[in-house]
Amino acid sequence: MAHDAPTGDGKPTRLVIRNIGLMLSGAIEKPILDADTIVCDNDRITAVGRFKDLDTEGATTTIDAKGSAIAPGLIDSHVHPVAGDWTPRQSQLSWIDSTLHGGVTTMISAGEVHTPGRPRDIVGLKAHAITSQRMFEAFRPSGVKVHAGAPVIEQGMVEDDFKELAAAGVKLLGEVGLGSVKDADTARQMVAWARKYGIQSTIHTGGPSIPGSGLIDKDVVLAADTDVIGHINGGHTALPDDQIRCICEGCKRGLELVHNGNERAALYTLRIAREMKELERVILGTDGPAGSGVQPLGIIRMVSMLSSLGDIPAEIAFCFATGNTARMRDLDCGLIEVGRAADFVLLDKAQHSAGKNLLESVQLGDIPGIGMTVIDGIVRTHRSRNTPPSSVMPELFGS
Repeated sequence: MAHDAPTGDGKPTRLVIRNIGLMLSGAIEKPILDADTIVCDNDRITAVGRFKDLDTEGATTTIDAKGSAIAPGLIDSHVHPVAGDWTPRQSQLSWIDSTLHGGVTTMISAGEVHTPGRPRDIVGLKAHAITSQRMFEAFRPSGVKVHAGAPVIEQGMVEDDFKELAAAGVKLLGEVGLGSVKDADTARQMVAWARKYGIQSTIHTGGPSIPGSGLIDKDVVLAADTDVIGHINGGHTALPDDQIRCICEGCKRGLELVHNGNERAALYTLRIAREMKELERVILGTDGPAGSGVQPLGIIRMVSMLSSLGDIPAEIAFCFATGNTARMRDLDCGLIEVGRAADFVLLDKAQHSAGKNLLESVQLGDIPGIGMTVIDGIVRTHRSRNTPPSSVMPELFGS
């Protein structure tokens, strides 16, 4: 099993990443930065710009990007963790570590629903959520940030239950609709209580996925008014096109596209978001581990698929997996800007890709090669064991 990565001995650290060939900001309004160097002190970005203009003295670690590209660490907006880096549904170890090798540095739980014997009574579900939140706050598999503790709401919950959860540190709801609450009125009331106490919400969209779930159609989705429309392209079964359009046009909430969903429906949703000039609403998840397995490259595959088949510039598609999610989920990562978490993925076109550079190769549908990942200013992986080899490999100096 992958274990919590070392975070150093408490001494101040300074990371300098230089010779960056392409800097993807994660910000959809300005996806490419005119810069070749990033300076990080401890776990934060402290400077971004040209090497000649920045103070790079005193580096404890230097990464020579060798002309490769850099992006904020990718974010998976929809996962179902259980216990550390183990998933009982596939009886697989180290799925989070494998996903890190796909460039993902942050994960958001949509509910710990695959926990064997998951409690459904109100006392039990609250205890389970608080325990999951505490577990993943204290234990970061391979350094990956897993935001967990997402209870699935059940009939009989009252406002004080949400107040208690929030006071205990719970900040997420699991997918509305995976429990006994499936009607619009109850869902809307509970989502409003959650929002009142600062708890973000996501709704299951489409046909049933696991025992106990059911069809959640446009009427329930729009009435519930969750912060994120979970897997609007189905998890796995998507709603009809007219219902997807109705949801996109009927609210201003996040439109989550997942790897485990219907790809045609994902492209249809993307087309509507582009027509509405609201691409900032699009975020990406895998919805794994699930019945279709674990997808270590699920997020980067979605970036390439949406760019190539959805005719979206690659630099914009990367924003779906970084800055869009960070802003919608109120995270301190996902953007390359001063003050943000020092989480990065260094990547470039795969060797022998038909594309001339990273962006062209992604828009042709190729998966990039990942050369290194960084979380909180600490190098976590070198060459990915899961992607094709990158055409450019960064080099590490120092710790």
